[in-house]
Amino acid sequence: MDFSYDRRTLELRERLEEFMDRHVYPAEPVLAAQLADPARPRWEIPPVVADLRVEARKQGLWNLFLPGEHGAGLTNLQYAPLAEITGRSPHLAPPALNCAAPDTGNMELLAGFGTAEQRERWLEPLLDARIRSAFAMTEPEVASSDAANIATRIVRDGDEYVVDGRKWYISGAMNPDCRLLIVMGKTDPAAEPHRQQSMVLVPRDTPGVTVRRGMTVFGYDDADHGGHAEVTFEGVRVPAGNLLGEEGAGFAIAQARLGPGRIHHCMRAIGIAERALELTCRRVLDRTAFGGPLADQGVVQDWIAESRVRIEQLRLLVLKTAWLMDTVGNRGAHTEIQAIKIATPRTVEWILDKAVQAHGAAGVSQDTPLAALWAFNRTIRIADGPDEVHKRSLARRELRRYRQESP
Repeated sequence: MDFSYDRRTLELRERLEEFMDRHVYPAEPVLAAQLADPARPRWEIPPVVADLRVEARKQGLWNLFLPGEHGAGLTNLQYAPLAEITGRSPHLAPPALNCAAPDTGNMELLAGFGTAEQRERWLEPLLDARIRSAFAMTEPEVASSDAANIATRIVRDGDEYVVDGRKWYISGAMNPDCRLLIVMGKTDPAAEPHRQQSMVLVPRDTPGVTVRRGMTVFGYDDADHGGHAEVTFEGVRVPAGNLLGEEGAGFAIAQARLGPGRIHHCMRAIGIAERALELTCRRVLDRTAFGGPLADQGVVQDWIAESRVRIEQLRLLVLKTAWLMDTVGNRGAHTEIQAIKIATPRTVEWILDKAVQAHGAAGVSQDTPLAALWAFNRTIRIADGPDEVHKRSLARRELRRYRQESP
């Protein structure tokens, strides 16, 4: 395994770091001011993001997440250090580069499973950031961590599919620029559990689609990217040509989407941890308590040392996972993908907790990014599948090797 950065990665990394220093970090207070402006339409993308997108395009920092002809053509290993940098400002940098979820995962699905007509209608404007999209899977009435529980029905009726169901925490769906919902539901409840589900493309303005409310996350409405909506589908009719892939392939397609999505979250989370550690070091050198700098306290030094060790461990595991995805595919990297999904948000949560503690009251205030970063990172332990599901799957895979050895 060679994790050294190649020439292209080094060039993009240098360009991206300059972009962050000159444009993104100075824009953070601008974003806060625009979000607080009572005259601003609540769910629209703030103007500062559009300004950053113009600059990112000029510098060739666009669609870096997407491999192949439709994106920048980077491997997972090349993209990892770039995604880490954007994670230092997760509310601005990823959307500025058109590398923000849920659009990234939806673009990957359309590129990998969409028909030529579907790609022309939806993928091209998403790649150009002319529209936004949402992925409608999670439901309030069932434990959606088990996809077999999904209750939304997708029923074939002649040349159409009829969708009925209720979804929530559908990220980005409150945004008026959200034009497409990729909806997962059951087309055949009698099939074996992982062949019951399918996905259909539902334009947001289709009759019967109702965006009912925005959900909060630890009190944050996340209006900067379109919030997290509760959406109902009542007798929603779409052409049969809006099926993504084939009937019964919904679970497999979801797994194809979640693999890259999980590693992208982990890449960015390492950037969050680096930002938190930097803020901690600056804070404890600047504050005095009990006759000396906080930085001289043994417990604080322990936090800093542990944070550095844990960041380096995570980075190596994420890079190994990226390398495996590039060389043996997502299926071959299954164990490592689950391992980083378990380890990364939990470890970054610990680092953020110590950063908050080092800042005292300021750590839970709006005057530092720490509280928002903590809330963002904590949700990842649920959003891409709860820790317990990944641990269960990982343990079963590990035990299988030994069961096969038993007489």
